[in-house]
Amino acid sequence: MEEVKKEKSFKLHEEKFVHDYSVDHKGRLPLRASTGVWKASLFIITIEFSERLSYFGIATSLIIYLTKVIHQDLKTAAQSVNHWAGVTTMMPLVGGFIADAYMGRFSTVLLSSVIYLLGLLLLAMSRVIPSWKPCTSSLCHKPRKVHEVVFFLAIYLISIGTGGHKPSLESFGADQFDDDHPEERREKLSFFNWWNCGLCSGLITAVTVIVYVQDNVGWAAADIILTCIMASTIVIFCMGRPFYRFRIPSGSPLTPMLQVLVAAITKRKLRLPSSPDQLYEVPKSANTQGRLLGHTEGLRFLDKAAIIKDKQSSVDTQGTPWKLTTVTKIEETKLILKTIPIWLTSLTFGICQAQTSTFFIKQSTTMDRNITHSFVIPPASVYSLTAIGMIISVIIYDKLLVPILRWATGNERGISILQRIGTGMVFTFATMVVAALVERKRLNLYHEDPIKGSLSMSVFWLAPQFLIIGMGDGFSLVGLQEYFYDQVPDSMRSLGIGLYLSVLGVANFLSSFLITIVDRATEKGGKSWFGKDLNHSRLDYFYWLLAAISALNFGVYLIVAQRYSYKNVQERGALAIADCYEGDSNEAIP
Repeated sequence: MEEVKKEKSFKLHEEKFVHDYSVDHKGRLPLRASTGVWKASLFIITIEFSERLSYFGIATSLIIYLTKVIHQDLKTAAQSVNHWAGVTTMMPLVGGFIADAYMGRFSTVLLSSVIYLLGLLLLAMSRVIPSWKPCTSSLCHKPRKVHEVVFFLAIYLISIGTGGHKPSLESFGADQFDDDHPEERREKLSFFNWWNCGLCSGLITAVTVIVYVQDNVGWAAADIILTCIMASTIVIFCMGRPFYRFRIPSGSPLTPMLQVLVAAITKRKLRLPSSPDQLYEVPKSANTQGRLLGHTEGLRFLDKAAIIKDKQSSVDTQGTPWKLTTVTKIEETKLILKTIPIWLTSLTFGICQAQTSTFFIKQSTTMDRNITHSFVIPPASVYSLTAIGMIISVIIYDKLLVPILRWATGNERGISILQRIGTGMVFTFATMVVAALVERKRLNLYHEDPIKGSLSMSVFWLAPQFLIIGMGDGFSLVGLQEYFYDQVPDSMRSLGIGLYLSVLGVANFLSSFLITIVDRATEKGGKSWFGKDLNHSRLDYFYWLLAAISALNFGVYLIVAQRYSYKNVQERGALAIADCYEGDSNEAIP
């Protein structure tokens, strides 16, 4: 009878408190009813809205600013945008590592948000302070050098802020849901969908309201608005602190991986045991570090790191973790190595994505953007169709497809993560085909009437390519976020989001490199595909090239995805729960 009472008491305690190694703002076990889930995530999504509002307010108009104000040619401006976007989406690898290893996600978000705010402030000053403005006359064709220096310093300061902000904030938001609680785990599956809806809301506001202010009021006014909004949402983010669940950083997540590699190399001549049960693993009752992972068959040479040389002696005498590691550490290393093929085959998707903020937007400047005689759509505003497409696909997927697919497949997600990413890749291929056909039509109109040209062609001809790639984002982008958060070790989730963002970052650099290669190759053939302006270019050929590359890449992706094995979670350590149960729940956890 006493045992039954104790068991019931234990279950009540486990339901009342969160036992996923997170703490509340006072360092205690978080109360499930008053912390985490959507009550905390709403504060986090708010500052994400602000950050995306600022980012897309700058990114979607950057090529226009570089060509009209800085007076760069089309090819140079496109490469400048790709370089900045590449750095901005590569920096999260650094920020994610710092958050996971040393600072923690909340502190990293707060610090990077302040750096981001300083970048916005400096950007506004470059357009307000008289001696820093681009020109003293409206007729000048070259901006002041000081303006260029301050301008690029400001946008790259924003890149640094994004580096800590993006990976830490998204993983911090996902941390508010307990993976081991059935209801919270299911809500977490929807978190990434609604996170992207918040992201898209910021994007739509940026490319409509902010871009309209840039075109009709001034660049400085738009920058001041963005600075004020970012400052206010930082305050809101801090107000949510009592509701957050925090993860304490546990040191460099790369050290265990190095230990596995060193131990495996040291024991490379040993023979693997016939059963994986003979490999070293800490007992479940003694695990206080996190969830145990089950053994998988891939990359078996790493399993040698867990071979116990002398079974008669104590494991403690076998040596340091550099000579003997656990199965869980080995499986965590395998997880990282298995992300490499997925990461590589996602790059083509990112290259196609890079065209939306460069050539797609530049195309709109050559087309009819008049809604009425008094209202003209700003060129960058057409980018909002991407966000609309993404929101449509996310809502349809989350509310209609997932319930049906759960019933049909028995999979809690509806379809697997990699199937979701692959579906988005098909949309991306279709986007390039449509974009090539539309650009061909635009060029035909120009050649028929060089004076009026494509100005007789409505900008809404671009709507299909923006909508289709946006719908693809609802599958691939969200899927990549889920994959790089869920399929990396628990201690590396910020770095995992950094890996997802680095797909887009490296893809931007590859896009710039591809433009250079194609430009040189076609120039030798007689005429470059990238002329002095769009009307003297052949972007339709470039889009067909991207479509062909996408099709070939998709075939490789299918092979990689078919052979992939997902994370095999056993359970989290029991000792940590027991310790919390035996002790005072209001006592701070060291």
